[in-house]
Amino acid sequence: MNKPVFFRRPFKYSYFYATFIIIAVNFLVYFCQNTYAGRNIPAYLSLSPVGVIRYNMYWQFFTYMFVHGSFSHILFNMLGLFFFGYNLEKRIGSKEFLLFYFVCGILSGLLSFCFYMLTGMYSVFLMGASGAIYAVLFAYAVFFPRSTIYIWGLIPIPAPVLVILYAVIEIVSQLFGTNSGVAHMAHLFGFFAAWLYFVIRMGIHPLKIWKNSL
Repeated sequence: MNKPVFFRRPFKYSYFYATFIIIAVNFLVYFCQNTYAGRNIPAYLSLSPVGVIRYNMYWQFFTYMFVHGSFSHILFNMLGLFFFGYNLEKRIGSKEFLLFYFVCGILSGLLSFCFYMLTGMYSVFLMGASGAIYAVLFAYAVFFPRSTIYIWGLIPIPAPVLVILYAVIEIVSQLFGTNSGVAHMAHLFGFFAAWLYFVIRMGIHPLKIWKNSL
């Protein structure tokens, strides 16, 4: 039997509550940035084209995922990570989950950075784990395509349909919405990063899985 190419070699399965660790680190950073000593944390850790280009703050492609603008921002992000990330991590193992989460989060940041540079949005500050969490939602829909998610606890929607619906909402909001401060492109890039991860790393074509499940 031929061995898989190096970027498709699976990790030995292990589970060590990586989802909860990420959630804890996010809340720790949020607590620190809301203290007097940490008031400048967003300026150093958020992803800013000016910070990257002028001041060589390349770490921001990673650290922006741990900075949030408000309590509601971090609360809803971490709730999404808890509900979808916990089951995904149990399914694929903690090592694969961490690789997936951070690869998709960083790639979402890189693509957002390119988008900001191309559109002249040099002074923007991108913060939050939304790109990575949208990728987690995408992965959840791939591994659990027959799962039903209840919107507001009332409206049942199959997980793949929810991903498609979110993608449409983000595209429409980006094209026609007002400047609400929501990084719609980062969300879309999170979906795109997850799709690339499945095709390149896992050799899985999500659309085929969703077509068969629906």
